[in-house]
Amino acid sequence: MNSYLVMAAYAAAGAAAAGLLGWPVIVLLRRRSLALALFTVAFVTALSLSASTIAVARAMLLMRHDYAVVTIVLAMGCLVSLIVAALLSRQVVAGSRALTQAARTVGSDAGFTAPARPLSSELSALSAELAATSARLAQSRERERALEASRRELIAWMSHDLRTPLAGLRAMAEALEDGVAEDPPRYHSRIRTEVDRLTGMVDDLFELSRIQAGALTLTLSRVSVYDLVGDAIAGAHPLARERGVHLVGDRVAPAPVEVDSREITRVLGNLLINAIRSTPVDGTVAVAARREAGQVVVSVTDGCGGIDEQDLARVFETGWRGGSARTPRSPATAPAGAVQHHGDTGAGLGLAIVRGIVEAHAGRASVRNVGGGCCFEIALPAAAPTA
Repeated sequence: MNSYLVMAAYAAAGAAAAGLLGWPVIVLLRRRSLALALFTVAFVTALSLSASTIAVARAMLLMRHDYAVVTIVLAMGCLVSLIVAALLSRQVVAGSRALTQAARTVGSDAGFTAPARPLSSELSALSAELAATSARLAQSRERERALEASRRELIAWMSHDLRTPLAGLRAMAEALEDGVAEDPPRYHSRIRTEVDRLTGMVDDLFELSRIQAGALTLTLSRVSVYDLVGDAIAGAHPLARERGVHLVGDRVAPAPVEVDSREITRVLGNLLINAIRSTPVDGTVAVAARREAGQVVVSVTDGCGGIDEQDLARVFETGWRGGSARTPRSPATAPAGAVQHHGDTGAGLGLAIVRGIVEAHAGRASVRNVGGGCCFEIALPAAAPTA
């Protein structure tokens, strides 16, 4: 037993001496090439094994022949180990360099191009993460381009929409000032109407800016969707009567929701106004609500004739107003299937505000074509059941 302890002591002393000599080298090389660091680790390991074996062999007082055999076997084993370590380090460095070259393609128009050579599991995981990052960057860049395009469209359309009422206001003011207005009360009424229109456009811009800046503050309360829909229908009824459109809301379930009543009433009002203005005379705008998997889905269905499939994804974008929104036509002159006003009758902000408010409630807004028209849906979080 004592002899084993003595050999263990000699082996430990030899390995410790080699380790103490090699450790400073490893520390000095920690910022150098990975290949050199791996080779140094293998070299220190072989040196420790050799030192411990030679120390034990000397302690055992082996014969010269036996000692030579042990030394040769040890040298061959260490040589093979160092060769394998060198080859492995070269593979690791080659994979690292290939991944470095591939990383330069992250964020490029062509997307990330993974290395063609096989990689270790760690480098493969890093390559997959780089590919995912490149895809996210591409999506973000595409969203930024779309947002910039919508902003340019919004500025152009706002300039057009503001210029028209401002020119009219100026003309009417000059007519009143010069005393050539034949019916001043009518001019005053028209001026008030145009001012209200401009005020509504400015209010929409302010609301949209708050939504996009994340500054929309919600005051949530438990309310029945039946009451929300009823208030919205009551507010839109005068416009529907003026346009000769029938409002139907007999399929509204009295489901409770947890929402900001004021903001959701504005959402429903925007949807109803757009639907009424897009529906021909004697058409019908139907409002329905149903409970569905922890949500309450409110739908507004109109008779606009449908939206082109390629435009469905853009309906809720800022500034989008449909193909003929710039030149509205009466239902009698509009071709079948034409979108008359379905982006917005103002500056293309109403539906963008709808989506912003609904998403601020952790809901979703969507649209699809149905027979003879469109169906806009908003999904709102259902209120938790009362105890």
